[in-house]
Amino acid sequence: MPKSRAVSAKGVEDFKLYITKAIPVSAVIRCADNTGAKTLKLVMVRKFKGRLSRMPAASVGDQIKVVVARGPPEMRKQTFDAVVVRQRYPINRIGGTRMSFEDNAAIIITPEGEMKGTDIKGPVAAEAAEKWPRIANLASIIV
Repeated sequence: MPKSRAVSAKGVEDFKLYITKAIPVSAVIRCADNTGAKTLKLVMVRKFKGRLSRMPAASVGDQIKVVVARGPPEMRKQTFDAVVVRQRYPINRIGGTRMSFEDNAAIIITPEGEMKGTDIKGPVAAEAAEKWPRIANLASIIV
């Protein structure tokens, strides 16, 4: 007699709330570190699975590709990897609370996942800190 699906399941994963993808491609967001960049333009969302013709979008904790829109001349018009640490659209938390920030912000990282800057300006969402421990170490406030 074959095993039923429920018996052969690998186990239950921790319940994780869905975070709405609120920052679309070509959005201009704030840079929340001390690399010198002021604003970043979102170019691509890493590991995005979407529907045909749907514009890719990012949420807190996602890795993205950005172009420096405002900043020092040597950084402008160059692409970097980044991680979204804040979003304006509310994030639903497990306790039933909703969390939203004043702005959309990201932190520039190296291709290996290390932070390019040495300091983070402003709060960091707990969802991003959970996914990226290096960012959690340098964050002054985790909300």
